[in-house]
Amino acid sequence: MIKEIGLTGGIGSGKSTVARAMMALGYQVYFADERAKALYDEDLELMSKVKALVGHDVYDKNEKLIRPKLAERIFADQQLLSQINGLVHPAVGQDFRRWMAELPSVYDKKFILKEAAILYEAGSYKTCHGVLAVYAPISLRLARVGKRDNADQGQVRSRMAHQWPDAKKLLRSDFVIYNDGIHPLTPQIAAAIQHFERI
Repeated sequence: MIKEIGLTGGIGSGKSTVARAMMALGYQVYFADERAKALYDEDLELMSKVKALVGHDVYDKNEKLIRPKLAERIFADQQLLSQINGLVHPAVGQDFRRWMAELPSVYDKKFILKEAAILYEAGSYKTCHGVLAVYAPISLRLARVGKRDNADQGQVRSRMAHQWPDAKKLLRSDFVIYNDGIHPLTPQIAAAIQHFERI
């Protein structure tokens, strides 16, 4: 049986960096956050439910989600945000199961990674055999995301506020990689692989 290992961490922690390194070593990675964004435009059932909940005008004439408009509505209304998550998370779960079913038959690794910023918050950690967390100090995360997304600190902190604090994530994770610019990543990734291959 191929084990499912969650890969999580706060925004700007470097989950994608670790994921790419693991992929270079032959591990398959399911990018839940990327797939969630894609499903808003691909999954007809999800699209219909989103329109019914927040209004048809969050989609343009080409049936593409107008992300800033959706974000403006849901991040100002906690109940609406929870309702949207209640639609998206099951859709991502179904998509992940399809992805797992389509893994190459020659895949010879003992586990795959499910990368998700809100792995704990969404409850999808419950189906994982273990969780790998990536940690970086908030100051470094703010700088990374500000540069990456051309966002100011207020915008980034607002997004962080919808995620669990680092301490809570780290306490519940099975292995932590410190992506702080001080600890080298390569030996940490090698140690993480050894850890999850043994469980």
